[in-house]
Amino acid sequence: MQEIQPDFYDASNYTPEESVSYLMKGALQAFYKSTDTEMQRFDLTGKQWAPLLLIAKGCCDTVASCARASYSDSGAMTRMLDRLETKGLIRRIRSVADRRVVNLELTDAGRVIAGQIPAQLVKVLNQHLRGFDAAELAQFKTLLRRFTANGGDTPSTAPSA
Repeated sequence: MQEIQPDFYDASNYTPEESVSYLMKGALQAFYKSTDTEMQRFDLTGKQWAPLLLIAKGCCDTVASCARASYSDSGAMTRMLDRLETKGLIRRIRSVADRRVVNLELTDAGRVIAGQIPAQLVKVLNQHLRGFDAAELAQFKTLLRRFTANGGDTPSTAPSA
C-alpha cells in the first residue's frame, strides 16, 4: 500500500516567510553577502568567484557550460565573463576544431586567484555552518539534493557553495 504524501503548503494560509524557497533564498543571500566580503580582496563579487573556480577545476570551458554549471542563463554568464575578462582573469579563445565555439581559460592572474578562492569559501561556509554537527551537515546536503531532484533538476557536480 502506497503512503499518501501530505501537501505541506495550502494557498489559504501560505505566508512567504514560512516558504522553503523564501528561506533558501535568504540563506543564499546571506552566503553571497559573506562571500562578497571575503572576495573583495581579489576585486571580485560574491558571484564572480564561481566561474573562475569552475574553469580552474575543469567543470566548464565555454559560456554555455559555465552557465549550466552555475545554474545561470547564458546572457548573465556572458556579462559576468566580460567583467572577468576586463579584469584580466580569463581569456576567450576561438576553437580550432569549430570556429563557432569560443573556449574559456584562466590567465596567469586568474589561476593565482582561483587557487586562493577555496580557502575563502571554506571560511564562509564554516561561518554559516556554526553549530551544525557532521550528521546535520550530511542530512542538510541530502535534503537539498532531494529537494532539487524533486523539481526535475539534478545537482551539478560543480563545486558548491
